[in-house]
Amino acid sequence: MSRLLAAFLTCVASAILATGAAFAIVAALNVTPEPQNVPLVSFPDPPANGASSTPSPSAG
Repeated sequence: MSRLLAAFLTCVASAILATGAAFAIVAALNVTPEPQNVPLVSFPDPPANGASSTPSPSAG
């Protein structure tokens, strides 16, 4: 009977430790700030008049 009680207490203790670890991980993830959304590549704004600076290919 004592082995059964020891096995039960081990299972309960491991469940409590796993739950505590899960809550600790979630808390640690919530504490860390989110990184800024900085693009790696930026493109210049198009000209205001809508004309392109590169000539378009002509069909011919």
